[in-house]
Amino acid sequence: MNPAQTTSAAPQPIFLKDYLPPAFLVEQVYLNFLLHPTQTRVTSRLDFKRNPARKEVDLPLVLEGQELKLISIKLNDKSLTPQDYQLADQQLTLTSLPDTFTLEVDVEIDPLNNTALEGLYQSSGNFCTQCEAEGFRRITFYPDRPDVLARFTTRIEADKNLYPVLLSNGNLVEQGDLEKGKHFALWQDPFPKPAYLFALVAGNLHPIKDTFTSCSGREVALELWVEKQNLHKGEHALRSLKAAMLWDEQTYGREYDLAIYMIVAVDDFNMGAMENKGLNVFNSACVLADPKSETDAAFNRVESVVAHEYFHNWSGNRVTCRDWFQLSLKEGFTVLRDQQFSADMNSSAVERIQQVSRLRTAQFAEDAGPTAHPVRPESYIEINNFYTLTIYEKGAEVVRMLSELLGKATFRKGSDLYFERFDGQAVTVDDFVACMAEVSGLDLSQFMLWYSQAGTPEVTASGEYHAAEKTYTLTLKQQIPATPDQPLKQPMLIPIKMGLVGPAGVDIPMEVNGEFWGAERVIQLKEAEQSFTFYNLEAEPVPSLLRGFSAPIKLNFAYTREQLAFLMTCDSDGFNRWDAGQRLALLALQGLVSQQQAGEKLSLDSSLIQAYSKLLKAPVTDPAILAEMLLLPSEAYIAEQYAEVDIDAIHQAREFARKSLAKELYTDFLRLYQAHTTTQKWSPDAEAIAARRLKNVCLSWLTTTEKTEALQLAQAQFKQADNMTDQLAALTCLVHAQDASVGKEALEAFAKQWSHDALVMDSWFSVQASRPHPDVLASVQTLENHSAFSMKNPNKVRALISVFVNQNRVNFHRKDAAGYQFLANKVIELNQLNPQIAARLVIPLTRYKRMDKVRQGLMKKALERIQQQPLSADLFEIINKALE
Repeated sequence: MNPAQTTSAAPQPIFLKDYLPPAFLVEQVYLNFLLHPTQTRVTSRLDFKRNPARKEVDLPLVLEGQELKLISIKLNDKSLTPQDYQLADQQLTLTSLPDTFTLEVDVEIDPLNNTALEGLYQSSGNFCTQCEAEGFRRITFYPDRPDVLARFTTRIEADKNLYPVLLSNGNLVEQGDLEKGKHFALWQDPFPKPAYLFALVAGNLHPIKDTFTSCSGREVALELWVEKQNLHKGEHALRSLKAAMLWDEQTYGREYDLAIYMIVAVDDFNMGAMENKGLNVFNSACVLADPKSETDAAFNRVESVVAHEYFHNWSGNRVTCRDWFQLSLKEGFTVLRDQQFSADMNSSAVERIQQVSRLRTAQFAEDAGPTAHPVRPESYIEINNFYTLTIYEKGAEVVRMLSELLGKATFRKGSDLYFERFDGQAVTVDDFVACMAEVSGLDLSQFMLWYSQAGTPEVTASGEYHAAEKTYTLTLKQQIPATPDQPLKQPMLIPIKMGLVGPAGVDIPMEVNGEFWGAERVIQLKEAEQSFTFYNLEAEPVPSLLRGFSAPIKLNFAYTREQLAFLMTCDSDGFNRWDAGQRLALLALQGLVSQQQAGEKLSLDSSLIQAYSKLLKAPVTDPAILAEMLLLPSEAYIAEQYAEVDIDAIHQAREFARKSLAKELYTDFLRLYQAHTTTQKWSPDAEAIAARRLKNVCLSWLTTTEKTEALQLAQAQFKQADNMTDQLAALTCLVHAQDASVGKEALEAFAKQWSHDALVMDSWFSVQASRPHPDVLASVQTLENHSAFSMKNPNKVRALISVFVNQNRVNFHRKDAAGYQFLANKVIELNQLNPQIAARLVIPLTRYKRMDKVRQGLMKKALERIQQQPLSADLFEIINKALE
């Protein structure tokens, strides 16, 4: 089996403008699986009818299929010969068909050798599926598109000893034993769904069970299926699921609709998880959690992903997308819902800070690169390439802006209308926004530009205070940079939540043209330039703009260092307090970059030292927020501020700042570390999580000094830790020390302790791949031969190779091009194994145009070498966009 499916013909794009409804609809699907590792037989019986939405006469039926061995075809129980159909270019075509008919197709597939991990494949000896976006065509011939919804009945037959558990979507109708040691299970899903939501799991799995009583009093059975050795890791996921079910009822009025909800953990999975109706298949990294083996961050991720997939039951399953161009219809809305849930379960300010940090580095970089695309793309060659931060995270920001514009109560009315009007249908972004416009009375036509225009809008703000008139005029100017295929942009509707902070450090009530706005307001920037004048101000205020990051934009305001230090302390918005600190640090770091580039002696701005000193000496009221405020902007975020990125200067500047601050404020960091170190056992409560976070941030600062005392603290914490959060934090500090020998003993002890746990070993790989030392590439190449590593497992590839190329920027971009050559080799290898992962892994090379001239040439050369290979459609699209 060759997952790459390479051909000599160039793959052709698909365009949104060319959408046509399907020629035929499927009413019922009957699937029969005879499971075998290399020779699984799949018989599909499909009840078709002509689609009345298509008026053309005698349209053919075209079914997609990939890596299928066709055994037989029957039309209305009559066997067909090869002369009765066409089988070419991964499509099965039949003509001269009646208006209604039943088609039965028998095929054979090879799950064991399906390394693409799409369709039906094996993971750790168990059968599982991944059908989004177009994986179902690897199971049987089918109109594999999201606007074909059908009711599925699935029969699974397998060896009972090898595969005692047989699961699929919906409700279990029948099960029993068969001859020769086999057994079967029959599942029926009462809700129509597109094929991408189909799921099947079979294997030697064990359940963790619970129940949930819905708002209408129905008892829903909850089951989490795992391998036996992971039974102790499932309770957190079930608690998270129950919390999400309750939250969705209370916040969105959405009740679960089946008698059972199942989750299955698998080790080999291209994505984080999949929202298959009633049977969610999860990457084990996103569902398994135990405090001894997973960090607090992993616990939060499990909570978020479990909620996300559950929320899809309505925003994605009951109401699905008409075509894959509408992918953000389900993903953007559902990401917002899981973000809202996480904010309610944890610190809302910290959740928002972490969301925006990811957006402003990774997604803004995507917007500025060759693969930039709108939230609703106009075309694609391979849909797998559009499971991006733009579709998910930026898509969520777009829906969040609707909530800001409408207000919480009206937004809820809009979502209620959307679910009620389109239940059981495949719809578009326009349908969703139209519901919001209908309930609010707002004209959202300009807002739709957020779905059609790529790129990150840049807003430049300026303010002028007139003491005599007691007025303050705020002027906002917007512009959207050119992106591939979109050189000219129109002004957007941008909601900017703001307040004015007075000299006393409190918000001032705002008055505009005789209207009293209160202390906070969402203003709408609609034109290329607009001004807002505020009256009756006794003193000049400091504007607090874009509170809560109310729009995914780059905001430029010429704050002084004094104003930023003031907002760090006084802004009533937690996000903006953090952001003021980031802006202040960024000014200092940019100053260091300039010094480094000019060959000058580096000197850190004293205002940053003073700001950090003030943070450290003040009473700790919120450890979680303080931990975030003590983190310097990442190298990736600093890079986003430059048209041409100087990798070395940025790295040297940030390292100098870290070491200078750590040395200057060592005593304060030590005091704070000791104050939040406890001998009490691990606790999952928010207060304990925040204390661990702050303690470990301080430990990182302390070990930056390379002082013996600090390294001994890290060694002691590593040995004494009763939880993975503290153990991994200490290990990272030791391994990342300048002297490589410092972390050697800890690395060996960690591997010996956790060699039995694949997920923990992923962290072991990542700690080493992110080590900021020149010999790290050689270490990564050595680790590829470790018994715990496999190129066939996406989690391993992400933990080792992706961490190196994305998080170890200075060593990946080394001037001898060894990092580029290494990545090109891995991408070429993965193209033959798993094209999806290969296409995601190559992205750092595609951003060569923002590097210096030497690196540009070296990165482009690596891309051209990949281009010369027989490419999958996934890689073909990415590489050709980058080299245009």
